[in-house]
Amino acid sequence: MSKLALVTGATSGIGAAFAERLAADGHDLIVVGRRRDRLDAFAADHPEVTVRTVAADLSTEDGIDTVAALCADEPLDVLVNNAGVAHYMPLADLPADKARELVNVKVLAPTQLMRAAVGGMQRRGSGTIVNVAGMIAFSGPADASVQPRRAVYAGALAHLVAMSQTLAAEVEASGVRVHVVCPGVVATEFHSVQGMDLSAVPRMSPEDVVTGALRGIELGETVSAPGVEDHRLLENVFAADLAAFRGQSPELATRYRD
Repeated sequence: MSKLALVTGATSGIGAAFAERLAADGHDLIVVGRRRDRLDAFAADHPEVTVRTVAADLSTEDGIDTVAALCADEPLDVLVNNAGVAHYMPLADLPADKARELVNVKVLAPTQLMRAAVGGMQRRGSGTIVNVAGMIAFSGPADASVQPRRAVYAGALAHLVAMSQTLAAEVEASGVRVHVVCPGVVATEFHSVQGMDLSAVPRMSPEDVVTGALRGIELGETVSAPGVEDHRLLENVFAADLAAFRGQSPELATRYRD
């Protein structure tokens, strides 16, 4: 029996690369995106597997509910939460509708899709959830010299990292794997649709991002960073996180006392 994968944001970039790789590995697919023409073209190009197309806008409640229902009802072996928007700009300049769109697509939609899928995966004793975040998740401590400012986007990606880590711990004995991949700048349409020209910037290919994520899963990593050569850098970040978490006390810290 073929395995079944659902990929959001499957019409271009990293999502399309995930869909291509999963199809090549023999997975039947549910591909989700906003552009019906591209979804249909992908299905027509992959007659060797069963491809179901779902045109859905994950910035809307209806779109999220439609895809979450599939995650709950279908026996998914793999869920890839890849859909994204950027809207890089300072918070004071970010229109309310764009802020809502960004949070819905990168926070609410992955949360609801994971919630819908993980119970069935646990009951079946297997499954893999892959969230696509980015190295911007680790950029919070950067000072004002780092441009462009993107508080909501960075916060949304940091949410995906922390949620993936905590969910991985919740399900670690169930046979379900949770992984988040954090690429740097990738050669996709992602920035150009936001009016950003990064053609002169060295960029990773979407296929290498997918390769890094899948190899990271094989290596037992919860967080992969395909462009970071020394994985100890990430390990040090996570060790510092835990040290701060474990270093708390009910007593007010000395530096805050009069």
